[in-house]
Formats: sequence, C-alpha cells, structure tokens
Amino acid sequence: MIQLTIIRIEGYGPWTLTLGYDREAQLQMLQSRIYHDVQRLFHQKDSLVYFNRFDEYFAITNGISVVEHAEIAHALAILYKDLKMSMAIGAGRTAFEASINAYNARKENMLTDEKARIFGTAAATTPSSSATNEEKEVSKGGTSLLVQIMHIDVDSSTKLTGRLSPYEVTALVIKLYNRLAEEFLKFEALTFFLGGDNFMVISNGVTGAQADEVIKKVTSGLDVKLNCGIGIGKSGRRAAEAATRALDTIRDMRDEGKIQTIYEIRC
Repeated sequence: MIQLTIIRIEGYGPWTLTLGYDREAQLQMLQSRIYHDVQRLFHQKDSLVYFNRFDEYFAITNGISVVEHAEIAHALAILYKDLKMSMAIGAGRTAFEASINAYNARKENMLTDEKARIFGTAAATTPSSSATNEEKEVSKGGTSLLVQIMHIDVDSSTKLTGRLSPYEVTALVIKLYNRLAEEFLKFEALTFFLGGDNFMVISNGVTGAQADEVIKKVTSGLDVKLNCGIGIGKSGRRAAEAATRALDTIRDMRDEGKIQTIYEIRC
C-alpha cells in the first residue's frame, strides 16, 4: 500500500499570461523556487517529491495525515500569495492506482479540508482489506507504510561523454526516460527523471526479475547499460535512501570486479 499526493498550482496557465510576453525567465525562476519549497516542506515530514510538470508535483506521503498536508498548504500559501495550490491524496497497491485515486478525488470534488483545498478519501489513510500482513504490520495510525523505489542510472556514464556531445547525451537520456516510463507503467509503476543520467521509479509490486526484463528491453539496440538499486522503506524518503545505497553498492561491487546490475536494500 502506498499513498501519493498530487500537488497542483491551480489556474497557472491563465495566470502566466498576466506577466506579459517577456515572462519566460520569471516563470523558470518561480518554478524553481516553488519546487524547492514543496520539496523542502514534504522532506521535513519524511516524504519525497517529484515534478510531474512544473505546475504539478507528485509526493510519496505514507504516514502524512490530512492535518499535516494542511500545514504544508498553509506554509505554501504564505510564500506564494498570488498563487492557488491544491492537493489530492490517493492510496493504492501500486503507485499508478494511488495516483488515479488521487486524480478521481479531485475530479469528484472529495474535499477533506476545504480551506486548504485538500482532496481525498478515507481510503487514503487506511490500509485496504487486501493489504499483505507485512503492510499491515508496518501500519501506524491507520496509514500503511510501505514504499518501494528503484534508483536507476547509466553504468559508467563518463564513457558516454567521451563519445557523444553534451546534447547527444541529453537526447539519449530522454530516450531512456521515455522507454523506462512506458515499460514500467505496464506494471503500474511511475518513473521520474532526476537530472543527469538518474531516474527513480515508484515501483510497489514490481519484482527484481521484472525490473531486469524492463531494463533489457529498454536498452535493446542502445550502446548503454543501466544499474538499478531497489530500496524498500516505510516512507518515500527512507525508500529512496535505501535505493541510492543499493545503487552505490552496485558501483562498489563493480570496482571489486563483481558485476551485478540489480541490488535490493530494505531499511
């Protein structure tokens, strides 16, 4: 069971038109500040945020209550008085299911906190009847706390920069991102680009063997190899930490002459 929150800037498109034609630099700086503050506020509550589009963000919010969401919403409202933001909370066995439940809560106007513009249902804060015993055991205060994240990067990426120009490297990374997103979505997992040659997949329900199949398919025909660290924890922040530690373990093993492309750590 995983809980996701979709944070959205409401009416952002029409609002940007009020800034005039010479607005692009202003918008890029604003979007960077908003992402920084959204990430900072959720990170303080053991969460992790990914940008979906720069007017919309996905946060892994296992263990974060509606009241705590409202606290974050209040802090953002103080920082950005000219913008209206809302949050939609959803839970599910997979990341995609949780995102759909959050999307439906917003679409059906299921407000749990009208003042803070927070949407969601009771299902977002209680374990499902189909939850596994492990998921129920780590449940605290009614919120199931189990997150699986995959941290994927290009193996020996410095070799790419030696044979490709900077923009060609970017084109290759975007191609990898597109393929990873499409293939993991078939398993109801959500893939996000972190920058550089790094990706993270919210991958509840995806096995290491399935990840290996995806990676082989994604890299088919490309002169590139991918490593995948899998982390499992009670929150998004801890699962990501474990996934990164697993990825570093793969690198350490490679330096010792041991080749392993997938490694898992539970924390």
